Formats: sequence, structure tokens, C-alpha cells
Amino acid sequence: MKKQNIIIISVIAVLLAVVGIAVFLNFQGLEAKRQMQKEAKIIIKEGEKELKTIGLDYLLGLGPEDFNANLDTSDSGPKKHIYTGVELREVLESMDIDAKNYLNIIVRAIDGYTVAFNSGEVLDDNNIYIAFQIDGKALGTRKEGGSGPYQIIVKGDQFSQRWCKFVTEIILKK
Repeated sequence: MKKQNIIIISVIAVLLAVVGIAVFLNFQGLEAKRQMQKEAKIIIKEGEKELKTIGLDYLLGLGPEDFNANLDTSDSGPKKHIYTGVELREVLESMDIDAKNYLNIIVRAIDGYTVAFNSGEVLDDNNIYIAFQIDGKALGTRKEGGSGPYQIIVKGDQFSQRWCKFVTEIILKK
């Protein structure tokens, strides 16, 4: 019985150590992402290689547009809003990135939520936007009760299921 107790205690100790290390590593990454959100920046990557970091000034320089989209949450029915943003396709094109060369374009949020799009979806006109305003006001950060500073909006998604709040990274995968 004593040998069995020692084995159980050893297994629990190892598991606690693994969890502790994972929490420590995630905390370091989370702090960096929080800083990115505070600075309102998005990192564009090809795999793990950082290509560019963009912010609001970059998006404004691309000529943002207003568009209508229905926000449908589990708490409420669909409600039409006017968003302001830039098509993801245009952002990539402005960096001489051809979405056709990638199998997936992955959008990641500060909290780890991830949405993947195929290149065809990204290349469709008036489809996927990086939004930074809703009804003429900044989206706001999570801390402020908002959904930004940036949010990916799939304009044609009537149930808002493939939207991504708190965007910090766009990853291009071959």
C-alpha cells in the first residue's frame, strides 16, 4: 500500500510541475499579446516568420470603408450594424502577398481563439474584413467590454460564427 501511495504522489507531483511550466510559458506569451492589443497592432506571419506588424494608421492608409453586417450572438437575435474596416484581401495585397499561394489564412485572437479561411474566401470581394469601428465608434478592447481593437468580420456569415474578436495575428499557411 505504501508503494502505491508513493507512485500516486509522484504522478501528481509530475503533473503539477507540467501544469506549472505550461502556465508560466502561456503567461509570458499572453503578456506580449496584451501589449500588442494595448498598442492596437496585428502581426502578419508566414508560418512562424513575422512579415510585418500593422496598426490603425496602416489600415487608414488603405482607405477603409463602411459596410453592413448582422451581429448575431447567443444572447441576442441578429442586429444590423455599420462597421468600418478594410478587406483582408486588400491588406494582404498591399504587402504584395498573393493569398492564392496559401492553403489557409489563419486569424488568431488574444485569447487563443482561431479561425481559418481558405484563400478563395479571402479573395472573394466584400467578404472578410478587418474591422476597427462599429456604428462610428471604436470597437474597444476586451477590458473595455468591446470586441477589438480589431475584429475579423465575415460579412456574409448570417450567424456571426466565423467572426474573430480581439485579433492579434494573421498567419499564412502553405
